[in-house]
Amino acid sequence: MSIMRSLGDEARPDPGSALRLHLSRWPGYAAAVWGFLFAVPSFVWATGNTFGAQSTVSPSLVRLARDGVPWFLTVLVVTGLLKLVGALVGIGLTRPRGMRISRLLVSCGGGAAILLTWHGGLFVLHGMLVETGVAAVGPDLAALTGWYLYLWGPWFIAGGLTFAGATALYLRHLRQLRHRGDRRRSRLYCAVGALGALVLSVASTVTGIG
Repeated sequence: MSIMRSLGDEARPDPGSALRLHLSRWPGYAAAVWGFLFAVPSFVWATGNTFGAQSTVSPSLVRLARDGVPWFLTVLVVTGLLKLVGALVGIGLTRPRGMRISRLLVSCGGGAAILLTWHGGLFVLHGMLVETGVAAVGPDLAALTGWYLYLWGPWFIAGGLTFAGATALYLRHLRQLRHRGDRRRSRLYCAVGALGALVLSVASTVTGIG
């Protein structure tokens, strides 16, 4: 009887283990939701409908969308698609995949984490400088400072943190399932993606694009 009881205990799933696995996946799902939600405005504005943009986005960008400027509408569609790709990356980071896919996921996840956090941090910093009078902007942009400080900045940072958490947990899962060499290569891919995103963000900031 004791042997049968032991076998039964081993076959019975551990509720605590299942709960921990479920909780460890939430950053990936949060990143996916973030990406899907953020893609919606891009596609809506690409149709020429500027709902929600007139009071929260730079007037020059609103005019480009409202006037249906082809190159700007293309940019909106492409950025919307990239956000959907980010959502798929978030879903991919919820459970271990093959090693090639894993390297791609951690590279994209690390890049998204750096890019979004950096971008959001710039919005918050600039908003704080304007609000405190350290930096000056034109009257049109001054009215938008609060939106970038309290909405867009924190929104980008929240997205960056979800991707960072999802990528970190994914690497931890790889450590438990893969040998050390695979884990090191995955970390290298993550670092390369993060560095590439940082260079891209700095370049866009310096050139004024994005």
